[in-house]
This record gives sequence, structure tokens and C-alpha cells, in this order.
Amino acid sequence: MSLTVLVNAGPWLPVPPRGYGGIETVVATLVPELRRLGVRVVLATVGGSELEADGYVRTMATGRFPAVTAPYNQSSGIVHAHMHAVVTAIRDDPSIDLVHDHLEVVGPAVLGAMGAAAPPSLQTLHWDLRKHADFYSTFDGRGRVAFAAVSESQLELAPERLRAQTIGVVPLAVPRPPSVEVEMGDHAVLLARITAVKGQDIAARVCRRAGVPLVLAGPVAGVQCPEELERRLADGDDELARHPDVRFYLDQVAPLVDGVGVRWVGEVAGEAKERLLQSARALLAPLRWPEPGATGVVEALTRGVPVVGTPMGALPSLVRPGSTGYLAEDEDDFVACLHRLDQIDPDSCRAAVGSWTPEAMAERYLGLYRRQLEAAA
Repeated sequence: MSLTVLVNAGPWLPVPPRGYGGIETVVATLVPELRRLGVRVVLATVGGSELEADGYVRTMATGRFPAVTAPYNQSSGIVHAHMHAVVTAIRDDPSIDLVHDHLEVVGPAVLGAMGAAAPPSLQTLHWDLRKHADFYSTFDGRGRVAFAAVSESQLELAPERLRAQTIGVVPLAVPRPPSVEVEMGDHAVLLARITAVKGQDIAARVCRRAGVPLVLAGPVAGVQCPEELERRLADGDDELARHPDVRFYLDQVAPLVDGVGVRWVGEVAGEAKERLLQSARALLAPLRWPEPGATGVVEALTRGVPVVGTPMGALPSLVRPGSTGYLAEDEDDFVACLHRLDQIDPDSCRAAVGSWTPEAMAERYLGLYRRQLEAAA
């Protein structure tokens, strides 16, 4: 089956991302495997993307991630400009058989509005599906737009109309870890953008209580390092100072960061990220929301690093207490779990994600592509 798929990665970050970037990491993992299976891929992305594809729709010169959490009246033009370029590419390239969309709400809304003028579409749902209930509880793809969930726990929270249009569940995979020589450290790590739902404040408190050094790695409001944040705040960047993620960091996290027991190192990428993660005693995931895909957890387990997290979202399907990590109900439980890390076998962690491979993800998506093309026809 000769197949051309436009993969819409969105306007926020290049593919692959240089550091943080969950959706973009998934796309960077999926596309090479699709091409290996014979799929021709046109990648809709931003300037700076280096992932090899068969064609590109570069909608903007750079990624617009710093604006991803900006108020709607400041950010709505970004996603609509991106989708305008995608629509133009669809109209200009009749070889595109299907669109695999990863752009929240606006992607399926625009593709659905195009009707038969657009190819059949499949959107991967990367989000908490309760967040946009007005859209997901009323949207009708009319057989032209269908959805794929990333976990059963995510689908359980979806509105009934969305569940009826979801044609499969495809767990997220991550690239295989590169080989780096590291010695086991004594630190735990939390790899995520700094925001309240990721629980950096919880991680800092429990690690201080447990006597386990903690490294927080990730951007805050698009700011990549502590020095940049300090400089911009000192220069009077009032818009940045009012950003909810910055307020969370300054009010709830920064008082716990002492540079020794708890450090924030900013965004890490490449070999630096690998060394930080592969030498960690554990990855912490003290989530305050039911994260549906948890690519950071998959990354850690793939590298033999146990995970200590909250029993929400996809984590119960990944973390087997006593085998690949622990699930903690509260901060006291987190502290107790951190004292039992030596009981986890790294090989058990690696074995737990044996079926969450890039090859398996691509093959499942190829099956859903065929199913959606047949249904739309």
C-alpha cells in the first residue's frame, strides 16, 4: 500500500526538540519508523526541525513554545497561522492521503471544517480530555476525522462523543537510549517543564525530607535556564513575572532550591540529559493531573531508572510497585518510597516497556491509518 501522510507536529518546537518537548519527541520517534515501513511522510513543523522526512511544510521560522501558555488573545493567531499553512499544503499537494494531526483542538476543528476538501485525518490525543469539554463533547468528525488515544486511562476520561470517534489506543514510545558511560549517582531527577501540575514543589519537599539530592531539569515559561530567568526578571520583564508558571516557581519551588540538596539546572538536552537521567537513582513524577502518555516515565524505564510517582493517568499502567518503582499516595508515602529504591532491579524496569517500542508504535498507527482510510472511503 503506497501511502503519503502529512504529520502535523504543530508550531511550538522543532522536531526533534533540543530539550523539553513531549509531542515533538513522539513525532521524532514515529516518523523514521513510518518511513521504514514504506510510508512517505510530509512533516508540518517549524524552522529548525532537522528530522529527515520526504517533504516539509515549515510554517514559521522558529518554534513559538514561549507563547504556548500565553492568554488566548495573545496566542490564538499562532496556531491558526500554522493551520492556514497546513491547509494550503493540503490543497497544493493532491498526493497526501491522510493527515496525522498532533495540534490540540485547532487541528481537528480546521480539518473537520474542510470536509471532503481535506484527506481523512487521525488526531493523536496527547492531553487531559476534560480540559476542552465544550469542543470534545460536541465535535463531529463525520467519519473524516477520527482520534487515537495514548492510554486507556486517558480514554476513560473522554466525553462520550469523543470516545465514539476514537478508533484505537497507541501507547507512546521514545527513541532508544544512546550508549553513554556513567556512574550511578545519588540524585533523583524530575524532567519536565516547571508548572504546578508537574509537582516540582512536592518533589523538592519529599527529597529534602528523605535526604535524597534532587535535580530539577526543564524550562519555565519557555525560559531555559536560571540565569536567563534572573536576568529577565531583573530587567523588569513584567509579562514574564506574571506568567503563572513563573509565579509557581518563584513562590512554591524557589524557596526550596538551595543549590545543593535541590537544584534547578534548566533545560537539558543531548548527552547532558542522558548523563543526568542514566546516572539517577530515580525519576520522580509527583503529578497533580492524570498525564495520559508520560513519555518521561517511558524514557526513564527504558534506561533502567525506577520511577516514583502518583497513581494517576498512565502511571499505574507503567509503574509496577516494587518492580519498576513505586506509586505514592501522599508526601509521607513518597519519602518512604525513596528509602526503598535499592530494592528495584534496573532490568525489571527495562523489561516493563518491552512492548512500548518505536516499531510497535509505528505498526499500530499504520493499522489505524488503513482503518481510517477505509472508513472514510
